[in-house]
This record gives sequence, C-alpha cells and structure tokens, in this order.
Amino acid sequence: MLSQDAKTRLPIGIQTFRKVREGNLHYVDKTGFALKLVLGGTHYFLSRPRRFGKSLFVDTLKDLFEGNRDLFEGLEAYRHWDWSVRYPVVRLEFGRGNYAEPGHLQVDLMAQMDSIERLAGVRAQYDTGPQRLAELLETLHHNSGQRVVVLVDEYDKPILDALDQPGMAQANRDYLRGLYSVIKSSDAHVHFCFLAGVSKFSKVSLFSGLNNLVDITLEPEYSSICGYAERDLDTVFATELAGLDRQQIREWYNGYSWGGEERVYNPFDVLLLLRKRALGAWWFETGTPTFLINLLAESGVPWHRLDGLRASEALLSTFDVGRIAPEALLFQTGYLTVVESESRGGRMRYQLGYPNREVRESLNRALLDDLLGSGFEREDQETRLLEVLEAADFGGMHDLLRSLLAGIPHQWHGRNPMRSYEGWYASVLYAHFAATGADVRAEESGSIGVNVRAGSGGAR
Repeated sequence: MLSQDAKTRLPIGIQTFRKVREGNLHYVDKTGFALKLVLGGTHYFLSRPRRFGKSLFVDTLKDLFEGNRDLFEGLEAYRHWDWSVRYPVVRLEFGRGNYAEPGHLQVDLMAQMDSIERLAGVRAQYDTGPQRLAELLETLHHNSGQRVVVLVDEYDKPILDALDQPGMAQANRDYLRGLYSVIKSSDAHVHFCFLAGVSKFSKVSLFSGLNNLVDITLEPEYSSICGYAERDLDTVFATELAGLDRQQIREWYNGYSWGGEERVYNPFDVLLLLRKRALGAWWFETGTPTFLINLLAESGVPWHRLDGLRASEALLSTFDVGRIAPEALLFQTGYLTVVESESRGGRMRYQLGYPNREVRESLNRALLDDLLGSGFEREDQETRLLEVLEAADFGGMHDLLRSLLAGIPHQWHGRNPMRSYEGWYASVLYAHFAATGADVRAEESGSIGVNVRAGSGGAR
C-alpha cells in the first residue's frame, strides 16, 4: 500500500490516522495498546496533556473498528485483529469551537449528530442531544447487527474553555453529564467506549451516570500509550536525528511519566525539533493558559516547592468547577509529572516534579512575568545571572540579586497569599534561577530535618 520510495515526512499537526499512513509519514505504532484495551474490557477513560497524540490514537481506534485493514499493514494490530467484523462507530469531537460562548456546546453537538446521522442514513426523531444519541446507538446496532463503538475526543474541552466563567463551565458540565450518561443507559447497544481528554473530572460531578469507566491514566502498562519512548527515537526517527545532541534532547523534552518508571518524550516538541533543528519551548508556547498562571500565582503554593510535591491518587483526581487543586491541574495539564510512586497502606502515593527543562524554565519564566512583568530589563537580568553563574562570579551574583530584590516594591508581597515573606522571596529567587536553565536545588523538609534534593529534569 505504501510507497517505500516516497520520502517519509513528519506528521506535525496531523491527527488523522489515514493521512499519516497514506502520506507515508513517520508513525509510532500504538496499535498494540488498542489490542490490549479491546482484550481487557469495554469502557475506558484516559487523561493526557494537550498535543500528546490523544486525537490520533482515537482516530486509530476508529479505523481499526471500521475494519480499514490496508491502513494497518506492517503494524502490530494487523496480524491479530479480526478483519471480518466491522463495527459502527460514533465519534464525538469537542476539540473545536469556543465553548465559553452561551449555547455553543448544544449547537456544536447537534451539528455533529446531523453529520453522523446523515452518513449512517439515520433520520432523528428527537430534538435534544442525549435523546438523539440514545436513538442513534439503538438504530445503528439494529441496522448493522453489531454493537456500536463510542469514541469521545477532548471530552472536557467545553468545561475547560469556560473555567474563568464558573456559571458557564457548570452549565456545560451538567449538559455533558446528561450526554455521557446515555452511554451507560444504552449499554446493551455499546461494544466499546473510549473517552479521552486533558483533565480528569470527578465521577460524582461528570460521570455519575457512567460509573463503569476504567481509568487507565495512571496504570503503568499504559504509560506510553501517548508520547514517544526512547526506543521510538532510536527506530522511527533514527534518520532524522543526525547532527542533534541526544542528551540535550532528553533534558529538554523527555521525562513525562504516569507511573514513575517509564518516561516518554513530548511528541509535539520532538516533531518541532526535527523540523526546526533547534531546541525551544515549542509545546509551552502553543497555549499555556493565563488561567493556569493566575491560579498558581494566587494559590499560595510556594513555587520552589512545586518540584517535589507529594500527592495521593485522590488529590490528583480532584478536579471540578470551583474546586480545582493546583497540584491536580498542574499534573493533568502536563506541567508536573510523576517522579516516583509507591503504595502505602493499599493506597498509591506520588512524588511530582517538572518533567524536563522546557517546562521548568518556561513555567518559572511565565510566573516571573506575571509577578514582575516582562521586558528588556528583566530579560537582561536573566542573561546577566546566567553569565555570573557560568563564571562562578559570586560577587557579581550578590550584586545582581541585591539589584533584583531592591527593585521589588515591599507591598507586592501582600498581593500573594504565601504565608511568609521568606516563602514569597524564596519563590521569586527560585523562579529567577530556574528560568535561566540552572540546576536549582530546593530545601525539602522531612521527618529528620531539612534535606537538600536535586531538582528533576534539565541539566544536572
């Protein structure tokens, strides 16, 4: 099917499995995970940061269940899938549109239902989204003789778009709760269900009617279901790496983990690196929300404590409109990752940290911009700080830090809810050093006193 002579290209911004395969683009085979899911159960949920390949994986599932055999030639699923069976697929996508606008969610869902029904030759008898979905699942099952596969991509975006408008966010959440409950009530017509998004809303708030979902977000066997593993760079992208420093690539883009052991690269960063042939904060610069920076700045969590936070699985899952734990938000959106995990008393405990140098530098720079403002003077301070560090010029560092602190009005501390002057200024200094890419070591209190721990990610 594929031309072996055609030049392979990078799949930047492409979320369609068919386009990747027919276009002879580089593809990291994730079909083995699809096989594992199908063999292990029927209803799944996955949370991963933006631009990590969730949409491409959902589209891969669509082509697999629809029986598009030619697209899978040479991949793991090709030899193990029953191609004689084709399933009807209902795929809902909420990655488009501005759901902060009143009524947009309902209009968009109706447009999606119109398209699915038209292609399936189904005429709707109802005029609400949940009713139409229930009718569609029953009709497709009856017409095809096969239960339906339900795929929902960016299931949470209508809520996330409106987080700074609590009333709208709650209205969108309640509407989606009614929609997703249809999947459970129509279980007799559903063969397989997979929902993917960035955040993990509590089952009580969003999935109270869909309580049979298996959450694979933190299951070690699915840790690399999205993202690129080290072996993928060595094989799939081997021809693209010539002239690039592999150790620098690891420091900048590797380090994401959802179990504390296997680590993966941010795929968007890798693809942009291979195209531009230069290191940069490509992922961070494509959409870090102002809402996140503001929440973190106002949360009272000391910035210098982020790299080493400890959290339970319950805390990492605590996410709802008006009740957002900063640790959960930072973890689910990809700004913190699992460094270590252990089971205590039958419960999992996690140590979080920055995944890599890109996130550590960029997030701390964004926090400083929010606090001190951006501009030439601050960028010049950052450059000078890096110069005195590299030169081990401690006198120059002393003068530079005095200048930095002297330029901060004393009343600015009162704008931040951190409990002490010491904690506030420690966070400012930490962010200032971390933004340069320096290896910053923060003090960490423990049962036996204060331990000095190396920050995760970046240069050691």
